[in-house]
Amino acid sequence: MLLSLRIENFALIDQMELEFGAGLNVLTGETGAGKSIILDALDVSLGGKVSRWSIRTGAERAVVEATFKVDPVLASWLHEQEIDLLDDNCIVCCRELAAGNGSLRSRSRVNGVLVNRQMLDRLRDRLVEITAQGQTVQLTTPAIQRELLDLYGGAALSKQRSLVADAFSRCQEAQQALDKRRQSEQQRLLRLDLLEYQAKELDAANLSEADEQEQLEQERQRLSHVVDLQQLSYQVYQALYQNDAGEPDGADLLGQAETTLMDMVEYDASLQPILDMVSGALAQVVEAGRQINAYGEGLEADPQRLSEVEERIRALKQICRKYGPTLGEAIAYSQRINTELAELNGGGQSLEELEKTYKLCQEKLTKVCEQMTSLRRIAAGELEARLISELKPLAMEKVQFGVKIVACAPTAAGADLVAFYFSPNPGEPLQPLAAIASGGEMSRFLLALKACFSQAETGGTLVFDEIDVGVSGRVAQAIAEKLHQLSQGHQVLCVTHQPLVAAMADHHYRVDKQVIGSHEGNSLIENPKSKIQNPEEVRTVVRVSGLDKSQRREELAQLAGGQSAYEAIAWAESLLAQAANRRQMKQSAVSS
Repeated sequence: MLLSLRIENFALIDQMELEFGAGLNVLTGETGAGKSIILDALDVSLGGKVSRWSIRTGAERAVVEATFKVDPVLASWLHEQEIDLLDDNCIVCCRELAAGNGSLRSRSRVNGVLVNRQMLDRLRDRLVEITAQGQTVQLTTPAIQRELLDLYGGAALSKQRSLVADAFSRCQEAQQALDKRRQSEQQRLLRLDLLEYQAKELDAANLSEADEQEQLEQERQRLSHVVDLQQLSYQVYQALYQNDAGEPDGADLLGQAETTLMDMVEYDASLQPILDMVSGALAQVVEAGRQINAYGEGLEADPQRLSEVEERIRALKQICRKYGPTLGEAIAYSQRINTELAELNGGGQSLEELEKTYKLCQEKLTKVCEQMTSLRRIAAGELEARLISELKPLAMEKVQFGVKIVACAPTAAGADLVAFYFSPNPGEPLQPLAAIASGGEMSRFLLALKACFSQAETGGTLVFDEIDVGVSGRVAQAIAEKLHQLSQGHQVLCVTHQPLVAAMADHHYRVDKQVIGSHEGNSLIENPKSKIQNPEEVRTVVRVSGLDKSQRREELAQLAGGQSAYEAIAWAESLLAQAANRRQMKQSAVSS
C-alpha cells in the first residue's frame, strides 16, 4: 500500500508531500490542474520514463520518493534481494533526476540501496498497477487480448506457453538447418568434391610436424657431405686426442699443464682452482675426442636414403606451394578442411535425418499447441462468465461477451488467434470489441477486466487515471461502486471528474494550479513587462490538499455545477450521504 509520496522539482511541482490511506483515494480538480502529474510522479519513482522536461524549469535536480507498506510475501522477496525493510515493514523507492551537459541522469534507490532498472521493474510489478483510459485502445489489439487471456489462465497457461515457446524455437532451428541444407545442396556438393580431393592429397602427404622440412634439409646436408664430414671429424680427433704426426695434441698439452700445476699447488694452494679448471678441460677434451671419433666412424654414405630425403623435400615444397606457404600453415589448412567436410556432411546428419528431425519437432510443436488451445478454451469460458458478472453491475445488465479462438499457424505464443467479442445491447449479435464498444463502454469493460484479475489476490495499489471519462449518471454511479468494491481488497488511487465517483472515496484530494512569487501580488497578465524582465518572479505550481467533509461538499458542488450555489451544495450533501450509505451496505454485505 502506498503510504506517502514526496515530490521535489518535478514538472510543475516545486515541493509536495502527500499521505494516502487505505481504501479508495480520489484526486479531483479542473482539467489541466496537474492531477495526472501526481500519478506520473508515482510512475517515475518506480522506474517510469522520464525526459529533460521532467525536471522543473530552472532546477537542475528532481527527486520523487514513494513510501510503501509491504506484505509478508513481498518482504520475503526483498530479503532475498538483500534489501532490508524499514520500521513497520516499509520501503522507500527514491528516484533522483539530474540535468547537465544536455543529458539527463537518473538513479534509483530502494531503502537507500542502489538498484538497476530490471530490479525496479520486478518490484514495480509487485507494488502498483497503473491503468489509464487510453489503455482501452490497446484492448482492441488481438495480441493484447491473447496476452490477457493467458494471464487470466494463471500458472497452468503460463507453464504451457513456456513449453510452446521452447518447442517453437526448436522447430525453427530444425527448419533452418534443413532449409540451409536444401538451398545449398549443389554448392555443397561442388565444395565437397574440392575438399575431398584436397583432403586426400594432404592425407597422402602424411603431414605431422611443422618443422619436418627443416629436419629433412639438415639430413640432406649430412648425407650429401659424408666424406667431408669423415675427414673433418678425423682432423678434429687428431687435434684433440691423438696426433699421428708426432706433434702434441690438445690432450697432451693439457696433461702437461695439469702436471705442472699439480707441482705448483704443493707450494701455493691458491692455484688449486686453476688446476681444477685445467683438469676439467682435459676431461672434456678427452671426451670430445672420443665422441668425434665415434661420429666419424659411424658416418656412412647412403645414396638411397639421400634420394628418399630429396624426394620428400620436393613433395613438401609442392604441398607448401598449394596450401602453405609454410608447412605449419598447410597442416592448419588440412585441419580446417576436415572440419568443414564434417559440417558439409551434416555433422553426422544426412538430409533425410534433418527432415526426420524437423518432422519430429513439428509434431511436438503441434502437440503442445493443441494442449495450450485446450487450456485457453477453459480459461476463455471462465473469463466470459466472470467478466459478464463484473459488467452487469456497471449498468450493462444485458451484456454479452465471448472469447473467440481461431486456429492459426504456430508461433512462439501458440497456434491461436484470440478475439474478444462484445454486445452491450439486447438483441444485437456479438461483434469484435473494437468495432462496437463506445468510449464509455470501453472504460467500463477495462474496469471490469481489472476487477477480474484483481479478485485473484488482495494487496497492492491499483491506480486509475480518468477511467470514468465519457460516462455519466447511472453508469458513473456503477463505476464508483465498482471502484469502491476493488478498494476493499486493494488500495485504489483514482483521478476523476465525476462527483458520483468522488463521493464514494475514503480519502479525497483536490489538485490546483497556483501562480506564486510576485512580490507585488500582480499576475503575469497585469504586469507583463516586469515579468518578462524578471521571469523568475512569477511561477506556476501544483498544489494538493486533503479535503474534510465541508470541503468535500464544496468540491463536489464545483464538480457538479461549476459553482457553489445553494442547490449544488445541497445536492453534494445528499450525494455524500448516499455514498456513505452505499459503502456501509456493501461492507455489511461483505461481512455477512
